[in-house]
Amino acid sequence: MGEHVKGMTVSLLETINKPSDLRALTLEQLEDLAGEIRAFLIANVARTGGHLGPNLGVVELTLGIHRVFDSPTDSIVFDTGHQSYVHKLLTGRKDFTTLRQQGGLAGYPDRGESEHDIVESSHASASLSWVDGISRANKLRKQTERYAIALVGDGALTGGMAWEAVNNIAADKDRKAIIVVNDNGRSYAPTIGGLANQLSGLRQQLDKFRTHPSYEDAMSKLKGKLKDSGAVGTFAYKSLHATKKGIKDWWAPQGLFEDLGLKYIGPIDGHNQRAVEEALLQAKQFGGPVLVHAMTEKGHGYAPAIADVADQFHAVGVIDPETGVPVASGGAKSWTSVFGDEIALVADERDDIVAITGAMLQPVGLKKMANKYPERVIDVGIAEQHAMTAAAGLAFGGLHPVVCVYATFLNRAFDQLLMDVALHKAGVTIVLDRAGVTGPDGPSHHGMWDMALTQIVPNLHLAAPRDASRLREELREALAIDDAPSVVRFSKGSVGEEVEAIDRLPDGVDVLARLGDRAAPDVLIVSVGAMSELSLDVAHRLNSQGISVSVVDPRWVLPVPASVVSLAARHRIVVCIEDGVRAGGVGSRLRTEMRAAGVDTALNEVGLPTEFLAHGTRAQVLERVGLTAQQVARDTMAQVLGTKVPFARPLPGQDLPTGQIPKL
Repeated sequence: MGEHVKGMTVSLLETINKPSDLRALTLEQLEDLAGEIRAFLIANVARTGGHLGPNLGVVELTLGIHRVFDSPTDSIVFDTGHQSYVHKLLTGRKDFTTLRQQGGLAGYPDRGESEHDIVESSHASASLSWVDGISRANKLRKQTERYAIALVGDGALTGGMAWEAVNNIAADKDRKAIIVVNDNGRSYAPTIGGLANQLSGLRQQLDKFRTHPSYEDAMSKLKGKLKDSGAVGTFAYKSLHATKKGIKDWWAPQGLFEDLGLKYIGPIDGHNQRAVEEALLQAKQFGGPVLVHAMTEKGHGYAPAIADVADQFHAVGVIDPETGVPVASGGAKSWTSVFGDEIALVADERDDIVAITGAMLQPVGLKKMANKYPERVIDVGIAEQHAMTAAAGLAFGGLHPVVCVYATFLNRAFDQLLMDVALHKAGVTIVLDRAGVTGPDGPSHHGMWDMALTQIVPNLHLAAPRDASRLREELREALAIDDAPSVVRFSKGSVGEEVEAIDRLPDGVDVLARLGDRAAPDVLIVSVGAMSELSLDVAHRLNSQGISVSVVDPRWVLPVPASVVSLAARHRIVVCIEDGVRAGGVGSRLRTEMRAAGVDTALNEVGLPTEFLAHGTRAQVLERVGLTAQQVARDTMAQVLGTKVPFARPLPGQDLPTGQIPKL
């Protein structure tokens, strides 16, 4: 393995700094390089955590795409983006020591890292729409030598958006769009086995013949002549076409794609470099839309990943590279596991409870319920829109569905939430995992949009539990709502310590602290969900400076509890602390309700800016945007003193400091 330079052995990977460097390698060298890449990924991802299994499965496919096509002149789109580690290596990014850490490589394609990266979003099933748009633009701009290539798989073809794009790509025979399907058995998996292996050589010869331009010309001419020959010719054409199609479908499971009008090549062994490159060259030669179907193995070449039945090391934390065993497992319980245990208990008690998820059964905590009640847990694939509307149908049928997705993926099903669930007053509970700042997965995975989105849905109920006990409690309360959508959101990672209330108000609002002079309270802190620890820290910092503070947790932030509005009227300023975007968030809604009730107390919304936040730990991201106890306390102190807007209401008989009243 490697090559010799002046008596030294240099790894092949060290010699690859750009995709064109691959073209000088022989097939034997490429096999060695594939082994080096897998060893590199195992060693490095074991240290940092990341998406290991998917990348081990696309080594040969990525090598082949970069050898046959010319990035960045040819556009390569990864779907989903977590399959791009090999691509990063081949485009000069070999420092994986800080993968998915602040300042290090992103876990997905990133335009800021390389001109070879195009689509940064890691929301699946979108690549084919990108390829449709890119290839259409190339055609309109007369850039006829440029190709647009999608590497799609790992479940992405279960999303309806992908098929909408296929329908459009296939309709235009002159566009150079190549769809490479990474079929690792985790999306759809045509039945193949010993027979398919024996036929693979013959199938490759058939594909070479079928994708040759002269074949298409001959078939078009024959089709025209037969159809122009009257009824007999038309009958002959239909008979020959049916026979041809039957033979083709016997050779390969291609009927669906070719029925859509898309040229199909495969299936091929996605770990056979020669087969991969021959198929890609045939697709390139064809000059129109082609789908190349490659069969791969997730985690290929790494025994611990292959042995992991659950998800073949789809995503791992820090592990021992030799065994694949996690180096350290935290003792703290995760938010996801708390939910998973509770929904399984509720399912024991209520046979009307059904759960739906989108290719995330284990990550969202439904495995326990699925083991007990497999017929009541539905995985629809990467199809959040369908999941939401199907839930409305289940509710109409007399069940109470629980739709479980990552908070970031609620974005995709918003129309269905609004028009299918809310408009029809369907009793559907939506459980949002990974809400707020999630950390290493970066901009497209932060669950920071959900509270702003749901604010505008009529009659929706939104709960944000602060700890494990409140999660269990609020989940059960949500499941009792049968005439409107209910949402329960919680963070990624471990649940913190229990945060007990000192009082619960009649409408369910928890009072977490009352500090200082109660006769003339200064600050009301409204703490949303997991921000309770930070909110209490802010309160104690303010109280140490002689400022009286109340801290409340609404528990249910929608509808806005009347007691929170009433408390706001008795304080000088309200500070709403949330881990969603400030624009249109909880604080914004609270301000609206206060004004509607005639309460003019100043309110400061403390939350996330309307920006795409780069990856880092949760603490690092919050610090970057100023969401720390120190910063919030400092700002609130200035507002109470009247030196920073919004100004706290003056005490009776007290004026704001001179010069602090805005001048018109």
